[in-house]
Amino acid sequence: MKQFVFSLAALVCCIVAHSLQGQNIAAEKMGEKLSAQARTLNPEYLVYYPKPIPTKPVPLVIYLHGAGGVGDDIQKIKGQVGQIVRGVTQYKKNPCLIVAPQVSRKNRQPGGWIPEHLNLLLQHLKTSLKVDGHRIYLTGNSMGGYGSWTWGGLHPEHFAAIAPVSGGIGPGGPKDVTPDLNKWAVNLSKIPVYAFAGVKDRVVPAERSQRMIDAIQKMGGKQARLKLYPDEGHGAGRKAFSDADFYQWMFDQQRK
Repeated sequence: MKQFVFSLAALVCCIVAHSLQGQNIAAEKMGEKLSAQARTLNPEYLVYYPKPIPTKPVPLVIYLHGAGGVGDDIQKIKGQVGQIVRGVTQYKKNPCLIVAPQVSRKNRQPGGWIPEHLNLLLQHLKTSLKVDGHRIYLTGNSMGGYGSWTWGGLHPEHFAAIAPVSGGIGPGGPKDVTPDLNKWAVNLSKIPVYAFAGVKDRVVPAERSQRMIDAIQKMGGKQARLKLYPDEGHGAGRKAFSDADFYQWMFDQQRK
């Protein structure tokens, strides 16, 4: 069954990647020194550039891929970026950048996404791209949803908003729960959070997203919300990343 799921996911990625032909997506690379420091990341990352390429600071969307994207070939995640690109071009009238890093298989650690290494990448992006520091948005699917909870939960100061999709809340596996949940909740109560999940998800139960949102609200977070898709399973990302509500909410947020 798992082989079928992975094969289906690979097929979807191939179809999406094919549909991206002609899109302004480029593979960029961190320098050797930065790559050595952020060792769990592939030195290459994908950047979607709007046309024309911005000369003034614009919003940045950072997308963290799921477990199927782990590897050392940056083209492997191009399909996962596809729906974000299509959604942004459809629902965002003004230009923005999209960046998608990749977890390296060679140096992968539990949970995949390591916030300290992502911090280094973000610092690099702020100097190499025309980024509006008040409008940096974080999202991710599955393992990337976990990465969004973790990175946003430890370093909310970077983001105007975060939108985890089908994300677990512990590094030990899809159903694990972090001992730092309350710490994350306190930090995430300070910024807008919109989580998305499928009610029929048996890989990462929607209850994990609900638990995180409940914790944030308990800590005083008034900008935390959850959208559940009743007929979706772990593939809820297909629904979320084509949902106008996702993009309209995200781009309405701005750090003061």
